Amino acid sequence: MKKILILGANPKNTSNLRLDEEVREIKNALQLSPSRDDFHILTESAVRVDDLIRQLSHHQPTIVHFCGHGEGTDGLVLEDNSGQMQLVNTQALAKLFRPFQQQVECVLLNACYSEVQATEIHQHIDCVIGMNKAIGDKAAIKFSVGFYTALWSGMSYEDCFDMGCTSIDLQGIPESLTPKIKIRLLRYQTLQSKNPEKSTQNDSTKKNQGSQDRSVSIGRDAIGSAIPTGDNNITNVNFQQVSLPAPASVNIQAEIKALREILANLETSDRRKIDNAFEDAQEELNKPQPDKDEVGKALERALDYAKKAEGFVSVIEKLQVHLTKATAWLGQNWHKLLSLVNLTI
Repeated sequence: MKKILILGANPKNTSNLRLDEEVREIKNALQLSPSRDDFHILTESAVRVDDLIRQLSHHQPTIVHFCGHGEGTDGLVLEDNSGQMQLVNTQALAKLFRPFQQQVECVLLNACYSEVQATEIHQHIDCVIGMNKAIGDKAAIKFSVGFYTALWSGMSYEDCFDMGCTSIDLQGIPESLTPKIKIRLLRYQTLQSKNPEKSTQNDSTKKNQGSQDRSVSIGRDAIGSAIPTGDNNITNVNFQQVSLPAPASVNIQAEIKALREILANLETSDRRKIDNAFEDAQEELNKPQPDKDEVGKALERALDYAKKAEGFVSVIEKLQVHLTKATAWLGQNWHKLLSLVNLTI
């Protein structure tokens, strides 16, 4: 059974939020689901700083959902012992999740300006959702209902995220681009839909295969790996060694633009996700002093989505020259991106 821990905080000296309604709608969605016995919702209101460690340690949740106020770089808003507002430092909040990274699959911060916290928590948790600006009560509730309705159906977290955004769109609320997802597609755990008939069919197929391999799973930083090209065929990938140019010689704006234009030719259901990732990268680059790690994360996300498209292999050669330059500008922490286009240092 997967546990969803919903933490809420609406201090006396902050504007009133419809947190009870959000929790009620989430619970109602679960009760209507045939998978209701597979999930358990735990709620804690008027959350204080000390409650965070206690609740996470005691319940060991799969998903942590926070609903309340956010103050951007100043932190998330919790309550003190007198019910007044108390801010939680972003870096401290991220460290809180480090010991729970094997248990917690997803963190949803349904609070205004919480993308900064989502980015920091994503260092330890594979899937984190935050808001890039203020979000209204109605949009926040609709996002939650859409997200969890998809969750009860066994969808993956990125599909749950899309369903949450779509739920906002369907209501005609112009806030569907406010939620932002930080996700590692090759590492995070997906929720498997319950389909005994399909499972039986898969088991039967595996038996018929005997000792033949059907697929190869590789880590994100793997060098010199293999990619399946058919039911029983495996193709070796030879990584080409490259030298990086001097970072100061790279026009990163031009390289990001070129990468986006190349990937724009791919036919993929993840087009919006790829475009959103590039928009995040461009938004960071427009700042007077852009954070290279933020640009790297956005570019990595775009490439992760793009490589699922059937035509990705055909554009690898075009991507190589531009990604080599972009990687040089990003620095050593992002050399791993080269492996996505069959390059290495």
